Amino acid sequence: MTDPIADMLARIRNATIARHTRVDMPSSRLKVEIARILESEGYIQGFKVLEAQAGERPQAHLRLLLKYGPRGERIIIGIERVSRPGRRVYFGSDQVPEVLAGLGTSILTTSRGLMTGREAVKAGVGGEVLCNVW
Repeated sequence: MTDPIADMLARIRNATIARHTRVDMPSSRLKVEIARILESEGYIQGFKVLEAQAGERPQAHLRLLLKYGPRGERIIIGIERVSRPGRRVYFGSDQVPEVLAGLGTSILTTSRGLMTGREAVKAGVGGEVLCNVW
């Protein structure tokens, strides 16, 4: 797999469209941090890292518990990969764009770790924009 982050976002997108309650994927530290941000921003209910057991999968898995509105409407309307392996996208602290005029969230990887676009502007750091969620 050349882009595991795009795979994660596609799994989330497909699961929310199909109205699944959870979605599993191979785990990594970066994916866990993205899940932490999605949970803190209110896009998912929670997440768990399922450790690999003897005789099963050789790698730990990440399980996201998806969130829906009171009438079953999707909380994650859209999720897109911005910076890809073939085209990296970087922004300075003063150039971080808003997603849907502030209704969405951008996730950046900075020198201080993964953070949302709003947190990066407050901290005065820029970085690579991984994805946008709305």
